[in-house]
This record gives sequence, C-alpha cells and structure tokens, in this order.
Amino acid sequence: MCARIASPCVGLCSTTLGDPVCRGCQRTDDEIVVWMALSAEQRDLRIAQLDTLRERVAARFLKVTDEARLEAQLRQHRIRFRPEQPPLSRAVELLRVGRDRIRELHRYGLAPQESAVGLSPADLHARLNEQLLVEANERRCADQVSIPHR
Repeated sequence: MCARIASPCVGLCSTTLGDPVCRGCQRTDDEIVVWMALSAEQRDLRIAQLDTLRERVAARFLKVTDEARLEAQLRQHRIRFRPEQPPLSRAVELLRVGRDRIRELHRYGLAPQESAVGLSPADLHARLNEQLLVEANERRCADQVSIPHR
C-alpha cells in the first residue's frame, strides 16, 4: 500500500489562471510543478513553512479562544485539516470555506483582533487572504534573488 502524498492543496489553484502564487495554498507555481518530485521531508518542511505564514498573518486579524470548538466546527463542516496543523492555520481554512455562512466568530472558537473588530467574516477573509498573497509573493521574489542564475 502506498503512503498518501502530503499536499497543502485546497482545490482552488489560481496558478492555472496565471498567478505566480496560488491563492488557495500560497505555494509558488514552481513549487506546485515539482511537488510530487520532492521528498516527504521536503514536502513536510514546506507545509510547516506555509503553516507558519498562515499563523503569522492570521494572528494580525484573529485569535483562537477555544481550540476544541474550532476543531469541532471544522469536523462538523467537513473542512479538511491535519492533526499537526496549528489552530490559526486551521482558522484560515475555516474562513476560506465558511466566510459567507459564519455569523458569529465566537461560535467557532475565534475572536477578532483589534484590527479586525467589526469586519464580517467575508471581509476578514478578504484582508487575511490579501496579506497571505503579499507575503507569499515577497517570499517568492526573495527566493528568486537568492537562486544563482546559470
């Protein structure tokens, strides 16, 4: 039996539309192309880096007040997450999927940070996603500069 290939893909790949960074998973187009050729350790490292990015950005807008409630809501709504995935990274997935249905963040074990008070979940997701893309693009540009040209 083959081991399952770990992937941060959420089935919303915008690189097929020409984006250099996927709006769904924040991987670069180059990373997506070579993903299957990476070792399990390389994939795990990149997934951890993506979780760190999501945690850092999400912490500007959200805080987790009840991890158990957040996990219960993810399970109830059949939103995919990994056991080792940090709560704020899980919250990004929750907002991506439920941003138009969520009315009260506290029912999902979340609370807005001061900068996000008064934002609807849809607006919160839009701002969060915008910042994720900015930082993912900055990383992509930094990686291109650090790779020597042949």
